[in-house]
Amino acid sequence: MIQVSLISSSAKADSLAYQLAYAAQAVAAVRAGSALPQALAQIFARADAPPPARGAIQDISYRAMRRLGVTDALLALLANKPPEPEVLRGLLDCALALLVDEEEAGYDGFTVVNQAVEAAAASPDMAFAKGVVNAILRRFQRERATLMPQATKTPPGTWNYPTWWIDRLKGAYPDDWQRILYAGNQAPPLTLRVNRRQATVEQYLATLAAAGMPARQVGPSAVRLDKPVPVQQIPGFADGAASVQDAAAQLAAPLLDAADGMRVLDACAAPGGKTGHLLELADIELQALDHDGRRLARIDENLRRLGLTAQLIAGDARQRDGWWDGKPFDRILADVPCTASGIVRRHPDIRWLRRKTDTAQLATLSAQILDNLWQMLRPDGKLLLVTCSLWPQESEQQAIAFAQRNNAIRLPAPGQLLPTASAETDHDGLFYALFQKTGA
Repeated sequence: MIQVSLISSSAKADSLAYQLAYAAQAVAAVRAGSALPQALAQIFARADAPPPARGAIQDISYRAMRRLGVTDALLALLANKPPEPEVLRGLLDCALALLVDEEEAGYDGFTVVNQAVEAAAASPDMAFAKGVVNAILRRFQRERATLMPQATKTPPGTWNYPTWWIDRLKGAYPDDWQRILYAGNQAPPLTLRVNRRQATVEQYLATLAAAGMPARQVGPSAVRLDKPVPVQQIPGFADGAASVQDAAAQLAAPLLDAADGMRVLDACAAPGGKTGHLLELADIELQALDHDGRRLARIDENLRRLGLTAQLIAGDARQRDGWWDGKPFDRILADVPCTASGIVRRHPDIRWLRRKTDTAQLATLSAQILDNLWQMLRPDGKLLLVTCSLWPQESEQQAIAFAQRNNAIRLPAPGQLLPTASAETDHDGLFYALFQKTGA
């Protein structure tokens, strides 16, 4: 649980100062080991921030995560020692990120500096340091032309990733590592999955156009809005006409080719995007499993919006006792735990939270899950391995080892999809391997 300090009422919710003060707390929480979405959720639970302010706080904190390498390097040049407390460092991270991206972020430099000083003054944890904030940010403005080349001399300063992450990408993808890093630093688009039970892609694109939301098709059921909007504004969203889901993630359900009447397991199912897609494609008997009962509530919420039903089960996918009824499944979707290295544009804090050793630990956990799930699959049934990782140990090497251990037949599937951010194709980095069990 992070400590959320409420700022002075002198800072109005629609001011950049208010937004910077809370974004600083979110960044500080990530540096302390919290995931950014959870940090923001705790801040919003305590701070009485209206929706526009929440959106701005989120945007600033996510931008800071995408620029943490260069702001770290700049602070090393601008401050004699790391600023303390951590929330002060977080404020400087946020303000410097806005200054580095001044044109893209849409704030002029004078406003950022002025409002950062106001943010410090409004916070009980930073009021003593408003002079320091002013001095550091004004010096950056004066010496930017000299400081930026110095700050970008190292790989983290250039790419805004830890050195070990960059080195690992170079080893795994010697021809693509720069493109992958670039894609991970872009703000993600808003991609929707059209509910084919309600409309065709062409019909839904027309609905979006009529609502003044131009979009284009980027997958069989995927449409990407030209400009993201709050989900509450998306036509038909509340009635299940569309769901938010990356184009690469939308490949999972069709690959399983589940037919009406089949018994299907969605293991590690939360938050339920693939669960809903499976149910949109066929009338199946679906069990959605997740180890955290609280996360099942998110699946239930999504299914209610779609008007679909599944049996939600809290259980450990590494075990069968306690949740499996002994009846084999025709299809199993195994979206196994991983480092999430392929979705850093959506979760830029991941690159700073992960450690080199996480890959081996999570690959071992996933192997245990896969071997256990395989025992629940009927002869001739299919299991789809999915990860949102770029590391071969979690993807291709995992698939090869699994097939060898279990004498599984490997069927055609996309394999490793690298993250892409362009006008033509736009999706996260996911891995797919499809297996069939030999007949009895």
